[in-house]
Order: sequence, then C-alpha cells, then structure tokens
Amino acid sequence: MAASSSIISFSSSSLFTPTTPQPKTHCLLKHTKHNDHLPPSSFTTLSSLRISRPTTTFGVSSTTRVNVPPRRLSCSASASSSSTLPSALLFDCDGVLVDTEKDGHRISFNQTFQERDLGVTWDVDLYGELLKIGGGKERMTAYFNKTGWPANAPAGEQERKEFVASLHKQKTELFMALIEKKLLPLRPGVAKIIDQALSQGVQVAVCSTSNEKAVSAIVSFLLGPEKAEKIKIFAGDVVPRKKPDPAIYLLAASTLGVESSRCVVVEDSAIGLAAAKAAGMTCIVTKSGYTEDEDFLNADAVFDCIGDPPEERFDLAFCGNLLEKQYVR
Repeated sequence: MAASSSIISFSSSSLFTPTTPQPKTHCLLKHTKHNDHLPPSSFTTLSSLRISRPTTTFGVSSTTRVNVPPRRLSCSASASSSSTLPSALLFDCDGVLVDTEKDGHRISFNQTFQERDLGVTWDVDLYGELLKIGGGKERMTAYFNKTGWPANAPAGEQERKEFVASLHKQKTELFMALIEKKLLPLRPGVAKIIDQALSQGVQVAVCSTSNEKAVSAIVSFLLGPEKAEKIKIFAGDVVPRKKPDPAIYLLAASTLGVESSRCVVVEDSAIGLAAAKAAGMTCIVTKSGYTEDEDFLNADAVFDCIGDPPEERFDLAFCGNLLEKQYVR
C-alpha cells in the first residue's frame, strides 16, 4: 500500500510543494509501475481504491491508493458505435475548454493589482503554484496570508474578505473583456465533442471554481448562444467548498438528475481530478500548460487534448466505452 500524501503543502522555500513530475505521453491511460512490461502500443487501465484520510490544514484530503492489476487496451481511442453513452458530460472550464490561465486569468489578476496599486505581480511560475488552490478569491487570500497583505488592505477579517471580493470582481471584468474579444480560443476538440453530446441527448455542463459570469461568457462567446442555452453552468460560489472537494460535481449530478456513476468528467488538473473521483465519477484528463507534470495516477484516461480530426484523441463513444469498461482492441 502506498504511503498517503497530500496534494498540496506549504514549504519554506516556495509557496507550494510541486507535485511529482510525470512522463509526457499522449496515448496513455495510466502511469504505474505495473505496466513496464506492456508494449508502448497498448493503453493500461488501473482500478484504484481510495481510502480517505483526515484533511490537511488547507482542507485537502489525503488519500492512500490500493492498486488492482491492470488491463490492456489498444491505443485507438475511437470507440465502437455500440457503446452505452454517459448520462452527462461534465467539463472543467479553465485549462479544459480554453487554456485561460497563463494569458487570461494571470494577466487579469496582474492588471487588477496594478490598477489598485498593490505592488503585487504574479509571474508565470508563481501563478502555476497558486493554481494548486481552487478559486480566485481563495488563491489571493492564501497568497496574502503567506507573503503579507498589501499596505492599503484593511486589517479586519471581514473587511479583508470584502477587499478580496472587490479585487476578484474587478479581475473578472477585465478577464471577460478578453473573452468577448475572442482572444482566447477553444482548445482542440472541445466544440466537436460537445456537438456530439448535445446531438445524442447527453447532458452537458461546465463545473468550475471560476466566477459564474466569466464561465458563462466563455461558453456563450466561444460556443455560441444556441449551444450555451443547452449547457448548464455550475461555477464560483455555487457551492461552499471548492475543488478538490467533490461538492460541485455532486451538485451537478443532482441538478441534472443523473447518477454520479453515469457521468464522465473532463479535467486538466490534479485538484479537479480529485474532485471528480471523490464524487464517484469517471474522469478523463486533458493536460494543459500548467498541469502537464502533475500526478494523474487516478485518472481513467490521460491525453494532451481532445483533438479535432485527423488528430482526434478521443470522442463521445470512447467516453461511453470507458464508462462501461468495454474497451476496443
């Protein structure tokens, strides 16, 4: 049995301890010590039992994994038409629908800090560490608590919450301006697989820790208003606890009227993966720029993106086959 470990932790040398790097592979479902004997042309799947441990200081559950022997799966992610489709396809937003973090949210945070004369700048590497915390307001609060609050920030706890909320509101407005100008495109394959889902009666939702207005803007401006009307948004403070807590995915399943076991989640980060698996859902990871080296051992499948033909990585039928554990050789 592997030793339990927390997803994130503070250290004296940096804001967060980085996760263990993983090999950068596209056609791979799992990275485990058990699959070394398998040829590179095969996928490997691994069932994992998660044993809950007490939460850490920062509310992130520690888990122990009990591994079950792997199965083999061909490297083709195009599934047969006979597969049973999922009841719902649930997407994270940032890093999944759009690679927004480095040149979207980070830029908007820094512009807000500059306009408010806070003397704070988040560079690319620092922001990557801060992404280990789900939620923009929570991210700013953790940063200020660690490095010191700006001189013009209030001293009281409630006043500081209001201060952070005002910063986040201003940042969201700046970010939405970027989205409305369509300066940040959808990631490859996103529109395709959403079209497949909606045309075949599979419910689609976006579950994000980002502000609801920002997520709605991405869906509306980049997918179009007609599709946006059919996509349910669960975002921001709709739940009291952010990812890696499963609350947002459990709320989505309940609202949509589907079983968690019939949902397939598309995530890009370790904390999003943890939330999906804690909700009892199948999870596919499409790595993004900030998350490519994170630990995705518990993911049901890992790809670099969804992909558009002729470079398609997977489709809706593959999601159904993955859900049913009916793999195509």
